[in-house]
Amino acid sequence: MKDYVIMADSTCDLTREFREKYGIRVLAGHVNAPDGKEYDVMPDWDENFTQQSFYSALKKNPAGFMTAPPSVGECAAAMEEIVKEGKGIIMMTISSAMSGAFGFAANGAKMVKEKYPDANIVLIDSMRYGPGFGLICVAAAALQKEGKSMEEVAAWIEENKNRFHQAGWLDDLSFVAKKGRLTHAKAFFGTLAGVKPIGEFDYNGMTTVIGKASGAKAAYAALLTYIEKTIENPEDQIIFIAQTDRMKQAEIYKQMLIDKFHPKAIHIVDVHVSCGVNVGPGLMAAYYMGKPISQGLTEERAIVEAALNRK
Repeated sequence: MKDYVIMADSTCDLTREFREKYGIRVLAGHVNAPDGKEYDVMPDWDENFTQQSFYSALKKNPAGFMTAPPSVGECAAAMEEIVKEGKGIIMMTISSAMSGAFGFAANGAKMVKEKYPDANIVLIDSMRYGPGFGLICVAAAALQKEGKSMEEVAAWIEENKNRFHQAGWLDDLSFVAKKGRLTHAKAFFGTLAGVKPIGEFDYNGMTTVIGKASGAKAAYAALLTYIEKTIENPEDQIIFIAQTDRMKQAEIYKQMLIDKFHPKAIHIVDVHVSCGVNVGPGLMAAYYMGKPISQGLTEERAIVEAALNRK
């Protein structure tokens, strides 16, 4: 099918600029805030949440924020609108290991297909979140622009989503540990002065700490080595660098990646409310495409360990 729409939930962290550039339809998520109100949230800062006000409030009261994905009804309504236009849909969601968004989308698609039996809707669990998820959406949109069919693009995503990497650190693991977004979490590592826990997506769609660097200098060096050994064709890639209240570090990292890998494009991006509630402040990570991630992250751990032990 040639005429189709790529959809995603708000955890893809694609701002309006990227959504319009790549023609990606994003469904709003929801957040309950400490003021007792529920807000609809997109991957944009607005009058309700600026980057500064959101992360400041999150630091003061992390338990006061709760997120929810688009409801079954909201998913169904958005899909029906497109189906009525005679278009197909590739609907992607945040990793099912982190959220129930995939189930909501699946039930929404079921409702639409009951009403429109010929509706062509493909659901994909991205096995990623935030800018890593967004990067999959961008790659899919690029294939669509090349003229690939809906079936071809969906098959490519399923075959390659395990090749989208995260290479960075999170200063404070307490947020992701409390929210269950980190496997084998030992949050106290994030409270030790100077320790930079290095995280990567695992085979099951979660984030796992694969090494702990002593200080930013050692962390940057290990990350550059890690990317060098896992990235493929960097000169053809768009790389995202996510940051939550760590712009200075992200700018340093960006220049290092430009100097070493000369990517096609590299963008520093924010983590917005839908993911930010569970990530918290202190993230600084690059997202890119490379070699398939191994089960148990055995190969990835070995690379980081060797880099950190290098004298």
